[in-house]
Amino acid sequence: MQKKLHIKKGDTVFVNAGESKGQQGRVLEVIRSKERAIVEGINLVSKHTKPNAKSPQGGIVKKEAPVHISNLMLVDPSTGKPTRIGRKESDNGRLVRYSKKSGEEIK
Repeated sequence: MQKKLHIKKGDTVFVNAGESKGQQGRVLEVIRSKERAIVEGINLVSKHTKPNAKSPQGGIVKKEAPVHISNLMLVDPSTGKPTRIGRKESDNGRLVRYSKKSGEEIK
């Protein structure tokens, strides 16, 4: 069974390590098997492409590469600052994520 991660697709995250340190972006995809996430505008790499139907010109394309999730922190929607995440049971018995800083539930 794969580990449950603290970030999900669509979350806004803060990068706390690496070349993109200090930047924020939206999670486009989470790769649970490798514990990595692809974040919009973060960790851009140059990919050389041959001419094809999609790009008839070919050339160098900038593309997001996966970032390890240990280098990402969720941004608290209420304060706009990075926060750690906890899990607790809600009123209807479901497990929900909450911000450790403000104590508020995250969608």
